[in-house]
Amino acid sequence: MKLFLVLILLTSAYVFSAWKWGGLKKSISAKLEIQAQFEKKALILAKKNRLLEKEISDLKYMISKLESERKYLSVQHQIKNQIKDQGPERSIASIPKIETNDLVNFDVYKWTPEKLLAIGEKEFHFKNYEKSAQFYHELIHRFPQHNLVSDRVLFGAGVAAFETGKRYDWSEKYLSRLVTEYPKSEFYRGAKLWLALSQYNQGDHKKFATTVEEFRVKYRNTDEWKILSRYYENITEKIKQ
Repeated sequence: MKLFLVLILLTSAYVFSAWKWGGLKKSISAKLEIQAQFEKKALILAKKNRLLEKEISDLKYMISKLESERKYLSVQHQIKNQIKDQGPERSIASIPKIETNDLVNFDVYKWTPEKLLAIGEKEFHFKNYEKSAQFYHELIHRFPQHNLVSDRVLFGAGVAAFETGKRYDWSEKYLSRLVTEYPKSEFYRGAKLWLALSQYNQGDHKKFATTVEEFRVKYRNTDEWKILSRYYENITEKIKQ
């Protein structure tokens, strides 16, 4: 009788242990499956995130190009009006330059590079191009090798200087540095476009024609060439004369 009871107890203990172990195995298996699902979803989300980042980067580039084209067309309209008002005997380079006050006063305020850049970008955003150009100029002039002086900053400085309507020498200087130091920059072709306009507005039609010819040969299928090609034949004919 005692032996029978012992056997029953051992059998019950074994059954309970097997049941418990089976439940534990199922729990572990379920957790592993959930973890695998999470990892799979994480990989999918990471891939989607990379695609979204690329789309954002592409959109930013397109916005930059469209903004360059818009500004270029606006400037060309102004140039045509200036030529019309001046008559055929005067060139754009003969327009008198009006000096403005120093809007930076660096010796007084001792601006940091970060502050110079912040103000330059802010004033550019609000289309206060003279102030923006001066702050960009101080940053690049006083801290030429600072890591803040990137291709994007050189491009902004060049466009701001051009938009003042008189600081074409600054514009040419910054944009020349950009195309020399950053040949693979996303702003490269845009910089070449504005550089050509700066050269044109300084009366240097030969440099302008050289840049235009480079676009014609190397970048014929770009938006920048579509803009410059409208004036290519006209400028070439003027230079020949």
